[in-house]
Amino acid sequence: MSKVISLANQKGGVGKTTTSINLAAALAKLGKHVLLVDADPQANTSSGLGVEIRELDNTIYECLVNGVDPHSAIVHTKTKNLDMMPSHIDLVGAEIEMLNMDHREQLLKNILTQVRDEYDYILIDCSPSLGLITVNALTASDSVIIPVQCEFFALEGIAKLLNTIKIIKSKLNPALKIEGFLLTMFDNRLRLSNQVYEEVKRHFGDLVFNTVIARNVRLSEAPSHGVSVLEYDSSSRGAKNYTALAKELIARNK
Repeated sequence: MSKVISLANQKGGVGKTTTSINLAAALAKLGKHVLLVDADPQANTSSGLGVEIRELDNTIYECLVNGVDPHSAIVHTKTKNLDMMPSHIDLVGAEIEMLNMDHREQLLKNILTQVRDEYDYILIDCSPSLGLITVNALTASDSVIIPVQCEFFALEGIAKLLNTIKIIKSKLNPALKIEGFLLTMFDNRLRLSNQVYEEVKRHFGDLVFNTVIARNVRLSEAPSHGVSVLEYDSSSRGAKNYTALAKELIARNK
């Protein structure tokens, strides 16, 4: 049975998509079978792994709204052991279409149940909102990774996300846990980055990953080539950071 992990933070620009792509690729490189689910209408995760969305018959949208078999929406990526369930701009309207459906918060969970046994890890890249799709992702997940950007307003909005997680635990998914807080865009030359790290560590203790993701130009360049940073430049700091994160995640789940 695989572990399902959402990457969530309603604050935009904190490194959710970068982490989703590269953590999934790093786990795959370490021999784990991984499914990456793009649950963001912007579909940046899909395009960042070179998926031609316009050429697809089925995406996560068709699975959620039309009940399409998830196997028909899964595509293989250029990385061995890494599959993807792509997103589509149509997902913007899915929340409205889902409103009148029975058990609307459980739709994604029911979809992933059909493929769960085929993977070691299923990672869900959530949109920067706390709408119905994100609620579906959290309801379907065993745990949540919360990327936190090393900037002045880093903790702003986390309280709202934690409250949402608390509500979902009480009403929809009692087993949901926080896998960890991940510090992203870290620059050890800046006093602010170190202050943010200390503040997050003080608030959340052992829930903070030991691995931090440093600022790295290769991380920014890789998506335009349709590959993870591990494929783009395996010797880069970004590739090494995400490999370390994958190893830490695997160690936590032994």
